[in-house]
Amino acid sequence: MTDASAPASARRPGEPALTALGLAAPAPVPADASPHSFPDGGRWRTEIPSCEGPEALAVVLKESSRLDVPIHRISQGSGVWMLTDAEITEMVEATAERDIELCLFTGPRGTWDIGGSTRTDSGGAGLRARGHDAVAGCVEDAVRATELGVKCLLVADEGVLWTLHRARAAGLLPADTTLKLSALVGPVNPASYAVYERLGADSINVPSDLTPDHLTEIRRVSAAPMDLYIEAPDDLGGYVRMYEIAELIRRGAPLYLKFGLAKAPGIYPYGHHLRELTLASAKERVRRGRLALDLLARHGADGDMAPPGTRLPGPLNRFEISS
Repeated sequence: MTDASAPASARRPGEPALTALGLAAPAPVPADASPHSFPDGGRWRTEIPSCEGPEALAVVLKESSRLDVPIHRISQGSGVWMLTDAEITEMVEATAERDIELCLFTGPRGTWDIGGSTRTDSGGAGLRARGHDAVAGCVEDAVRATELGVKCLLVADEGVLWTLHRARAAGLLPADTTLKLSALVGPVNPASYAVYERLGADSINVPSDLTPDHLTEIRRVSAAPMDLYIEAPDDLGGYVRMYEIAELIRRGAPLYLKFGLAKAPGIYPYGHHLRELTLASAKERVRRGRLALDLLARHGADGDMAPPGTRLPGPLNRFEISS
């Protein structure tokens, strides 16, 4: 673990001018800070989401090199089933060459199913897998993806999460497979966050509208890595929290900073009819990452980034798996 307080040189946005005007903010409360870190001692990692195939991946990798944006993880949202074996292999090889974790979404989800409840005002069962066949599709995707070398799987259902965790424990999936909970079903309180950790999640997306106090509450019960959109897609609220990044890290570490994109149309499930939009938005997500890193540097809060190439979450709490 590292020092939970912000670096001594870090400053808050606008602090010198506001202090001169008698409008200084209260000093941060040390007890609010997360005491946790990644196994390597880093307190934050980066993620570029919605990278929907080899072509978009190539754009992200080229732009991250041009703008010097370190990337720990690249994730995809359309699903394993939307990619050919050759496409998955190409993505696995390209990310492995750069020590970047590749995360692909598993299987069917309720919003694409024939069930009508997800199209009601209540949203029904949302992203969850409806029925045995949907769970089976997720498992099929997981087995296929890991056989092709994918090491991280994105999950949007509690039952699928527990099933894949059991499969991992039984040796049906590689032991170093990591399971990432989707932002579309993310927990909003410390009790549910701890349950997802115990069900097998190695990385847990939380909704982007959680307050810093909410993050502190979660960190009092769980050290499982947290994923948070610094800029959220419109269907997740469209929030832009650039100026809060340092405080979000202080409260939520270990934290994946996700660079989404507001005011951009949805692209799931991806196909070539969405090619130009997907490539342009992939490039802009990396640029958003550069803006965030520049902001952290200006405030002296860019320390404690985990080394590039790191991916494992460290020891986590799990429910016992009965035989």
